[in-house]
Amino acid sequence: MATLAQAPGSGSAKPVKYKNPLAAEDAIAGWLFILPAILIIGTFIIFPIVLAFWVSLHQRDVVGSVDNWVGLANYQDILSDNADFWIAFRNTAWFSLGVVPTQTAVGLFLAVLANRKIRGKTFFRTAFYFPSISSSVVISMIFLWLYQNNGLINFIIRKVGLPTPKPPWLSNPKGVLEMLWTGIGWDSAPAWIAGPSVALLSIMMLNIWTTAGTMMVVFLAGLQDISGDVYEAASLDGATRRRQFFDITVPLLRPVILFVVTLGFIGTFQVFDQIYVMSAGGPAKTTTTLVFLIYTEGFKFGEGLGYASALAVVLFAIIFVLFLIQRRLVEKKD
Repeated sequence: MATLAQAPGSGSAKPVKYKNPLAAEDAIAGWLFILPAILIIGTFIIFPIVLAFWVSLHQRDVVGSVDNWVGLANYQDILSDNADFWIAFRNTAWFSLGVVPTQTAVGLFLAVLANRKIRGKTFFRTAFYFPSISSSVVISMIFLWLYQNNGLINFIIRKVGLPTPKPPWLSNPKGVLEMLWTGIGWDSAPAWIAGPSVALLSIMMLNIWTTAGTMMVVFLAGLQDISGDVYEAASLDGATRRRQFFDITVPLLRPVILFVVTLGFIGTFQVFDQIYVMSAGGPAKTTTTLVFLIYTEGFKFGEGLGYASALAVVLFAIIFVLFLIQRRLVEKKD
């Protein structure tokens, strides 16, 4: 809507535009609707991230008695000569490389089984998903008993005639791949390729068992979105179940796989409770992960809150870069 207004001292008129009151009202209503979400996200997500970055530029303890500006000195200490950071990064990398592909494959396998038309499938879906909703601390305490020298796992291994690890599972700092290489006569491997320790492998198996059910639910939702007509047409063309799985199911589940892998990497790089309960970073720091290192630096020692905040920012950058890489590799291209 526009009217002509006479400019003073001139014989010409120019249009003056007035805003539509209905459009302005809609805009105000829209902002009011999203205002609660903006406040929640800003308070609990954006503000902590900005505050963590600000604290990482300082030397600060938990109670705030020391608060000196150090700039990027904390980041230089992390990336230059900090052995604990690289140990924690190595352990976290092995944890992710072992858990994410396995839990994704197991979750997809369980989803395919639970999606079949069989009697009692509701019971099986509940049984597969139950570990994911159970208390992580309680399950960790149960597995502490299972992994003992006289626990159930060693009992079963002895019954089938296989040797048990010595020292026991959660007390064994030996690298798994190094043990395999030395067992066939090769020389000992460097620390970076010695593989996860037996203790870390024990926690990895627990994590896979507790998270595979969540991935199953996500895959199950994706499977139910695939039309049955596609499989019927493939069956008429003579495609076997194996060909249908790899040529139909997996390609159509590509967005779901990207989502599951993303969740897996974020979860494994943030693992803390199982590490804290089952091993507290030991033995010989072979189960110290990045988040556990952040905890010990920032709270347990009580003098490195600025350094711990810098570790948290570095962890955020690592997760973000990994997300971009795996999205590039997994996402379907045009």
